[in-house]
Amino acid sequence: MEMADVLRQRRAELGMSQTDLAAAAGVDKRQIRRYEAGEQQPVLSVAVAIANALKISVGELAGIPSHKVNLSGDWWASWQTFKDSEEVITAQEVQLRQQGDLINLQTTTRGIEVEDGGYHWRGELRVWDNEILMGWYVADDGSVRSKGTFYFVLHPHGQRLEGRWVGLSHDGKIVTGFGGMARTEEEARDTIASLRGQETPA
Repeated sequence: MEMADVLRQRRAELGMSQTDLAAAAGVDKRQIRRYEAGEQQPVLSVAVAIANALKISVGELAGIPSHKVNLSGDWWASWQTFKDSEEVITAQEVQLRQQGDLINLQTTTRGIEVEDGGYHWRGELRVWDNEILMGWYVADDGSVRSKGTFYFVLHPHGQRLEGRWVGLSHDGKIVTGFGGMARTEEEARDTIASLRGQETPA
């Protein structure tokens, strides 16, 4: 992808106008217009300022795909789970610690009360092609036996994960539901709502 295309696409994703980007990067709006038209290329210092304003690397701005997305940090995980065959939507805080393509996960909150099925868990995810994450989880809370697998699709700019879990739960040995992770609780819950809305009736 050419720099002009990256500029237009990323600016649109962030909901920024050319004027907004120019102000954030400290350049004239006419220059942004020229860069997006492919008429000129920014000098390095300007490219760095534009990349920072767009929250991407200079390499990504230049059209070089990044294979080093870093998902480390504090996230919210939301889950479609079941207790006594009744659907329960939960959300809990999770810490992600990434080293290369391997991510360690550890919950910091249960999300719901223990008597309602809340528990701490830990797990691992591996990033494949900067797009897919697969891994496992296991309960890390007393006598809870839950354990299973994860499959997530990564948003192109690492803003959220959406997918499914499959595993052993209170309701059976093979149970599945939607899962989503994002930087805020609201975004994580919205991800589950969106996935549930895409379900095809049986």
